[in-house]
Amino acid sequence: MQLITTQSAMQSISRDSHNAGLRVGFVPTMGFLHEGHLSLIGLAREQADVIVVSIFVNPTQFGPNEDLDRYPRDLERDKVLCESCGVDYLFFPAVDDVYPADSSVFVDENKVSSGLCGAGRPGHFRGVLTVVAKLFNMVLPDIAVFGQKDAQQAAVIKRMVRDLNFPVEIVVGPIVREDDGLAMSSRNTFLSADERAQALWLNKALQLAESMVKDGNSESLAIEFAMLNLLDKKAHDIKPEYIAIVDATSMKPVNMAGEGILIAIAARIGKTRLIDNMIMGEV
Repeated sequence: MQLITTQSAMQSISRDSHNAGLRVGFVPTMGFLHEGHLSLIGLAREQADVIVVSIFVNPTQFGPNEDLDRYPRDLERDKVLCESCGVDYLFFPAVDDVYPADSSVFVDENKVSSGLCGAGRPGHFRGVLTVVAKLFNMVLPDIAVFGQKDAQQAAVIKRMVRDLNFPVEIVVGPIVREDDGLAMSSRNTFLSADERAQALWLNKALQLAESMVKDGNSESLAIEFAMLNLLDKKAHDIKPEYIAIVDATSMKPVNMAGEGILIAIAARIGKTRLIDNMIMGEV
């Protein structure tokens, strides 16, 4: 595995790969990798010949009171994990190279990104789309793999790729969970033992929603109320930001849960913000 730090070197590698008839697979990350990231690398390996993983903690997607400075970082550990998964190139650009001092062009989207996390984190998806567009131009991938845990992010990126005609296939990998059901996240490291135990109720609330739909109670308001009631009774430190039942492609609210519907939840536990979701059926 090679560590690449400049745009010119990364683009040269990808162009040479394309000229040799090889497909470039790309997994963009913010580092501090876990099994969820490694599963995405595995998906990329199944569909591409050359695998690139980027590590870049993107400052423009963090709000002024969010955890940019304390976001976990461990490049040496990440390098070992990537090498163990057969990654060919680890792309680690500098902030000044991604965002020159006088940067004035950004990518925005105002429909798919307007609700859920977009409503509570103004400017977040503008930062996400801008950095993903930049990374696509730097890496020149044929496919890019994202995780379902960030379901709204994946939907917004799919919309950008469609609307701006990026020649990139977007693949979305399933959520990877700990043995006890907690969705894997780099931010889980911030949780105390008690907070982590309470965080398990996020997935249990989603399981409750799934069981209600299977039992024929598909009304969105009833499901949302039941999920909130469960969290209120079982996890006193969880402060839900939203529970939403939306179309998994457009992110628009729906009145009834069913095929192609996303049930999503975001909550704060202490100082840590966690998200989780479940998609009903196929999208």
